[in-house]
Amino acid sequence: MTQSEASAIFSPSRECLDVTFLVLPGASMMSVASAIDPLRASNRVEEKEIFRWRIVTPDGGAIRLSSGVLIDGERFRPEDDATFFVVVAGYGGSLVSDRILFGRIRKAAARARFVGGIEAGSWLLARTGLLDGHRATTHWEDLEDFAAAFPDVEVVPDRYVIDRRFVTTGGASPTFDFMLHLIRARQGMAVALDVASVFIYEQAHTGADAQPLVSLGRLDGYDPRLAASIRLMEASIDAPLTIAAIARRGGITTRTLEALFAKAIGETPGAYFLRLRLNAARRLVRDSRIPLADIAARTGFSSAASFSRAFRKTHGCSPSSLRA
Repeated sequence: MTQSEASAIFSPSRECLDVTFLVLPGASMMSVASAIDPLRASNRVEEKEIFRWRIVTPDGGAIRLSSGVLIDGERFRPEDDATFFVVVAGYGGSLVSDRILFGRIRKAAARARFVGGIEAGSWLLARTGLLDGHRATTHWEDLEDFAAAFPDVEVVPDRYVIDRRFVTTGGASPTFDFMLHLIRARQGMAVALDVASVFIYEQAHTGADAQPLVSLGRLDGYDPRLAASIRLMEASIDAPLTIAAIARRGGITTRTLEALFAKAIGETPGAYFLRLRLNAARRLVRDSRIPLADIAARTGFSSAASFSRAFRKTHGCSPSSLRA
C-alpha cells in the first residue's frame, strides 16, 4: 500500500467508505460510539450513504463492554475487505497476548488502505509490530507504559496521531475529533460542522493537542489560575509540588488558591491533589502489573507504608487487596 493510496481516504470524495470495527471485550462504550455515531450522523446530514460500517468481534457474537453492556458483532474474518480497518479496545487491551488474534489483525491490516487503533487498540497494533517506526498515541494513563513496551514506536501525548497509513487515538473524545477530521476532509467543513452540531459538540481539537490528565471542558467559567494550578498538579504527580509552590508559580498567594478551590471544587488544593494522585494509583493497581512499590513512587509517595495508608483511607481497601 503506497502512501498516496493511504492518504486518499482524506481526499474529497462522494464515494462510500467501508469501515470495519474490530471491538474487543472491555472496550469503552463511549469510544465505540465516538467512532461510529459521527459516521451515522454524516450519512443523515448528507441523506446518502457516505460511510458504511460493520462491527466484528474476535469470535463473533456478543461481547461485554467495560460498562457491562453487550454489543453484538459478526465474526472477525481478516480476509474480508475493508478500506479502513479499526481496532477498538479498552480495559485489559494492553494485556492481550493472543498470538493468533495478532496474526489475524496483521492480515486484516495488510488488506486495508488505512488502519486505526482506538484507545487501547493502539496496544494491539503495536503488539503486531505494525506501528514500529511510526508515531502513535494511546490513552494518557498508559503513555509511559506504552512507550516502555514498544521502544520502536515514537510515542507522543497527542489526542490522535496520523502517520502514513495508521491513526491512533487517545480515547473517546479524541476519536470523535478524528472522525470529524475525516468527515471534513472527505465532505467539507460544512458537513463536519453539521455533524458536530448534531451532538452539540462545540470544541473540536486537532490531533496535536495534548491529552490532559484532568479534563476541564472548555474552561468556560473557570478561573484560569485554577486551571493552571491543576495542570501543575497533573504534571508533578510523581514528585508533588507543595501547595505553596503551586500558588507561587501561579503568581497568587496560598490563601487565594485555597479560595479558588473552595469555590470551584469544594475542597482544599491539598485534598484535591492527593485525590488526583490516589486515583492515578488506583488505576495502576487495578489495570497494570507494575509492582506496588513502583506505583507508590510514580504517584509521589515516599514509602510503600505511607502509600498504603493513604490508599486505604481514600479507597477503603489496601492496594494489595484491590489487586487481588
